[in-house]
Amino acid sequence: MSTNKNNKKATHLKIWNELKWVPSEKQLTQFIHLQKLLKEWNQKTNLTRLVDGDDFWTSQVCDSLLPLHEELHCPKPSHKYIDIGSGCGFPGIAIAIAIPNSKVTLLDSSNKKTTFLKEVSKEIGLSSRITILTERAESAGKDPILRSKFDYAIARAVAPATVVAEYLVPFLNSRGQALIYKGNWNETEEQKLNQALKELNAEIQRTQKFLLPNNRGIRNIIRIKPMNKCPNKFPRSIGTPKKQPLGY
Repeated sequence: MSTNKNNKKATHLKIWNELKWVPSEKQLTQFIHLQKLLKEWNQKTNLTRLVDGDDFWTSQVCDSLLPLHEELHCPKPSHKYIDIGSGCGFPGIAIAIAIPNSKVTLLDSSNKKTTFLKEVSKEIGLSSRITILTERAESAGKDPILRSKFDYAIARAVAPATVVAEYLVPFLNSRGQALIYKGNWNETEEQKLNQALKELNAEIQRTQKFLLPNNRGIRNIIRIKPMNKCPNKFPRSIGTPKKQPLGY
């Protein structure tokens, strides 16, 4: 076996050890196929710089799945996920691959990205379980077909947590959870988020801190649960959550 293949195998092992989960042969093939398609599309339309080697396996795949290690071990087939601002498919496509029979909705406002997501979900054999929408989160959150319908609403986003929470909470059913992926996280941000969640009728269930393998940094996950029905005025109109964030 070549050194390159050995390195790949070592990287994969480190990731699966961290997750305490090992993909089936079919799932591993789907991840490899996803990486191949990302590389191909990236040459004609810039989707992400994280496509090669460790960038893909740790910073994309592992980062997407690490917060869901509990769900990986006890998958609920009927669970419905929505990934807000899905971009090139993380964490949404990674979840669809790793959690069999999950139903995943990928939402992004960029037509370029949703075109890619449609092609990928078809190519890797997941189109029956993945729905792709080209829409803003503020509009989708008001749609009665989507509002209050999901077990998990997830975002791996750069916006402040208060903004992301306003996007996510309206999608949750009464037992659902919102997961916000953050790098750095501090007490001041948590206080602002708590203030924002009061208006959304939700609260922080718990925060979890993970160390990504291969020196890829820290990942904080904020799990949020609804306490009551989210008021109809949320999410506010397009652009308002960013311009006038809750909790400030």
